Amino acid sequence: MPELLLELFSEEIPARFQRRAAEDLKKAVTNALVDAGLVYEGARAFATPRRLALTVSGLPVRSPDTREEKKGPKVGAPQPAIDGFLRSAGLSSLEEAKVESDAKKGDFYVAVINKPGADAVELLSAILPKILTDFPWAKSMRWGSGNFNWVRPLRAITATFGTENDEPVVIPFASNQIEAGQTTFGHRFLAPAAIRVKRFDDYVTALERAKVVLDIDRRKDIIRGDADQLAFAQGLTVIHDEGLLEEVAGLVEWPNVMMGSFDPEFLKLPEEVIIATIRANQKCFCLRDASGKLAPNFIITANTIPSDGGAVVVAGNERVIRARLSDAAFFYQGDLAIPLEHGLPKLEDMVFHAKLGTQFAMVERLVKLAAEIAPLVGADVEKTKRAAMLAKADLVTGMVGEFPELQGLMGRYYATAQGEPAEIANALEMHYKPVGPSDRVPTEPVSIAVALADKLNVLSSFWSIDEKPTGSRDPFALRRAALGVIRIVTENGLKFPLKVDADLLAFFHDRLKVSLRDAGARHDLVDAVISADSNDILQITQRAEALSSLLSSDDGKNLLAGYRRAANILAAEEKKDGKSYAGAVDQAALKLPEEEALAFAVDAVHAAVASHVGRDDYKGAMAELATLRAPVDAFFTAVLVNDADPAVRTNRLNLLARLRDTMHLVADFGKVAG
Repeated sequence: MPELLLELFSEEIPARFQRRAAEDLKKAVTNALVDAGLVYEGARAFATPRRLALTVSGLPVRSPDTREEKKGPKVGAPQPAIDGFLRSAGLSSLEEAKVESDAKKGDFYVAVINKPGADAVELLSAILPKILTDFPWAKSMRWGSGNFNWVRPLRAITATFGTENDEPVVIPFASNQIEAGQTTFGHRFLAPAAIRVKRFDDYVTALERAKVVLDIDRRKDIIRGDADQLAFAQGLTVIHDEGLLEEVAGLVEWPNVMMGSFDPEFLKLPEEVIIATIRANQKCFCLRDASGKLAPNFIITANTIPSDGGAVVVAGNERVIRARLSDAAFFYQGDLAIPLEHGLPKLEDMVFHAKLGTQFAMVERLVKLAAEIAPLVGADVEKTKRAAMLAKADLVTGMVGEFPELQGLMGRYYATAQGEPAEIANALEMHYKPVGPSDRVPTEPVSIAVALADKLNVLSSFWSIDEKPTGSRDPFALRRAALGVIRIVTENGLKFPLKVDADLLAFFHDRLKVSLRDAGARHDLVDAVISADSNDILQITQRAEALSSLLSSDDGKNLLAGYRRAANILAAEEKKDGKSYAGAVDQAALKLPEEEALAFAVDAVHAAVASHVGRDDYKGAMAELATLRAPVDAFFTAVLVNDADPAVRTNRLNLLARLRDTMHLVADFGKVAG
């Protein structure tokens, strides 16, 4: 079957747009093909700095004929209804419709609409220009005198359609006065001549000969592999950086890896500063030596094959990196000369949020909150207050001004150099963490206190001005802050009840549900252990784990079945009687040995469960509940709850209520699914 080859050749596309643009092109074209009745077998999209490409295989040469029956109004309906039906069905008169009968609804009109299929090339010539016009670039531009927008000036369009053995057809359309054809171009410097292509296979081969690797993931593999080999030959290892690798692969069409070096004197700088400087300014990878220390070397990825073996390229990069590292050393030494606390007044000139005031105002609230949290997590109050006061001081340093991603980390370096205790210096770095699911969590008490205070300060502040996440919009990363609190509490095993308003507590519940579900917990079990006023994150987590363990056992499954039977009976009888049963069991009214055994077991288990819950031992509590399985099974086998004697009936309903209330000490089993 025929295939479509589409290439949109332009000036350099920013690396950060390429992968998304390729997927957007694939989605737009394939959706339009399906809508037009052209069902395909497969599609692949590609991007290089100067092109988006798409191949769609297994396309039919025509869309299929279709037949549709459109039901219309009843015979004798008002004329406006008749006219509307004729217009929607494309009929000129009722004579072109047929009449069908329905036993209940009577006679009504039906239009039979036959639509002949269309030639695929004809359909594509209408589809493709619209896709180009409506393409969803994050940023686009116009050039020349036209109104067409593209990310960078569009220079050529290749659009062919045909089978493997035939000469393909060029799809006839134009965009911004550029006619579609079958001509593309190779590497800008190494093979710039025009290339005539027919279909995808020879297109890929021709580009390869013209020094263009079409697939971005293959370019990444080449860069990664060549960099590793080059480093290994020098006894070094590459510091891999997936984000940088993606960016570099989007900057080159024919990657060529080389190694440069810098003055080892610069290694006196913090290694994170060196890595950030080289990454940001030259898009190069740093390396480590055999001992794991940063090496005075870097990996360059060029987009050419230098005739001199790369000497000029390497020298140029070395020259720029030397200058940038000199700047970094200047910032670092200048920052070290000024005590961190001397920068605090500058925070008064830094607006945090128009409705919340300055960074200094946020720091004042942070110090107060951190001091309140410190005793709860075993942290020294004075050290915690000192760390909280200095937490944002590095925001006004030269280094963080140049590299904002180093905030917190530079605070630690400066605090250490200026003689602050290790707990305080570490807290300056760790109070931002964790910033993602794989990031480290603070473990030292002072760091924990300041990190919790920072996140709760931000959350409560934004809640106070009614700035909350909506849908996918979360400009202040409040979801991340809440998940950070959850991870700090749970991974450190902290009993830390949240003292926040109900609305913010509900937000934490939502985030905790997401966190537990991501960890594999069943959603219904999470719901079963969270109530509206549950404010102990660790307790909720432990209850969910214990409940999951209980219900994975045979005793737990059977006990759940018994609970449901008891709950259903109670619900029905309470509704019928118009009252609730409180669980006060009259021992003298127990008639059968099975109900006596259950009453005795429930009383014993209730006391034991309450004791375990009081010690936050939820596994122990669940184990106690599991012992109820046998007496519950025996009760429902031998005992009729709705006894003819009203007193006996009431007593048995109270016994079931006592069972229900005992199980509710650890979870609402009524919310468990299945």
